[in-house]
Amino acid sequence: MADLILGQVLTFTGDPFAEGLAAARHLRHGAVLVEHGRIAAIGESAVLRATHPAARVTDYGQHLISAGFIDAHVHYPQTAIIASWGKRLIDWLNSYTFPEEMRFADPAYAGAVAERYCELTLANGTTSFCSYATIHPESVDAIFTAAQAQGQRVWAGKTCMDRNAPEGLRDTAQTAYDDSKRLLARWHGVGRLSYVITPRFSPTSTPDQLAALGALWAENPSCLMQTHLSEQTDEIDWVKSLFPAARDYLDTYEAHGLLGKGGLYGHAIHLTEREKARLAEVDASLIHCPTSNTFIGSGLFDMGGLKAAGHRIGLATDTGGGSSFSMLRTMAAAYEVGQLRGRALHPAELWWLATAGSAQALHAADCIGTIAPGMEADLVVIDLASTAAIEQATRRADDIWQAIFPTIMMGDDRAIHATWVGGKPTAR
Repeated sequence: MADLILGQVLTFTGDPFAEGLAAARHLRHGAVLVEHGRIAAIGESAVLRATHPAARVTDYGQHLISAGFIDAHVHYPQTAIIASWGKRLIDWLNSYTFPEEMRFADPAYAGAVAERYCELTLANGTTSFCSYATIHPESVDAIFTAAQAQGQRVWAGKTCMDRNAPEGLRDTAQTAYDDSKRLLARWHGVGRLSYVITPRFSPTSTPDQLAALGALWAENPSCLMQTHLSEQTDEIDWVKSLFPAARDYLDTYEAHGLLGKGGLYGHAIHLTEREKARLAEVDASLIHCPTSNTFIGSGLFDMGGLKAAGHRIGLATDTGGGSSFSMLRTMAAAYEVGQLRGRALHPAELWWLATAGSAQALHAADCIGTIAPGMEADLVVIDLASTAAIEQATRRADDIWQAIFPTIMMGDDRAIHATWVGGKPTAR
């Protein structure tokens, strides 16, 4: 049976950074028709009710129906250590991340955290995410199994490290290649799951390991590749000491076959002009992680400058260096970072980044990120009056953007009225 979902509907037909508000479509009395897990139609509620009288109706009143949020860079194994106090990047890894990731050799522990993480994402309206696992193949099996049970579209990969990490978290160039290849063959393209080749970052991979993963990517160009780039200045200095012949941080990836259009480069705060030019030239994806960048003290991402230069950019929580599982909180942080950079992001730009922009960054804009016929029916239903403070601000709104902005700045999981995945509402 077809489902007809009623409410205010917001979607995008283009990029508001380039096209302004003309890139957005808002229907105050809208409807979304869902058939067989996909969007069949979008339009005025009265019209679709008349043309599809047999459809099962779910009426969300004045709640906002949007494409589900897409989190383009997370570390699901860090779920339990989110909001740990007071460390910068390298200290954070040694004090919190690496001890926690050691526990993922236990399949039962990995499975429990993976299930919890998927439940947390859905509670926050996130229907798709791209995650690092740990070096343990079991951790990849765990997140894919949990996501498959929920029906989410998910990207994930075994994190590869063969130096500058504890004994129990190091693999080798050969085992990184072999494990990744085996996991790729098992999971890539199964249902809504995709494998991502995942060197953590240059400081924790030898040149031999980077080259091995570059070779694997060349052999499997349909996969994405994810890593970290230029998050902190002391990290960049560390990279220079480890790769003295490299022109810059990006060159440590480029020299080993790890720069390309399917590359996802997390953070990308302190980029040189050469790095910016090369990333734009190959149409790589930069992933903005604003709550992480402020929480760990990394710096301020140049959204305005990089978008103006034509870069492909997604938005992410960066759990657990990021301090929230919520893409609403992440949008708020992106706004705050933009203000500090002198470029206030419009609510339309923020919402686009969390949906269609992240879909583009993950090369999935043909199936998720917008509400349009043929797209997969991943939806989030937002209560624009979820708290007394938000309600009184929304009541004064003159247009949809003024109505949405208080939820962006003050909203949390209470604003998530419902989440639909693959055309089915999830349990709350």
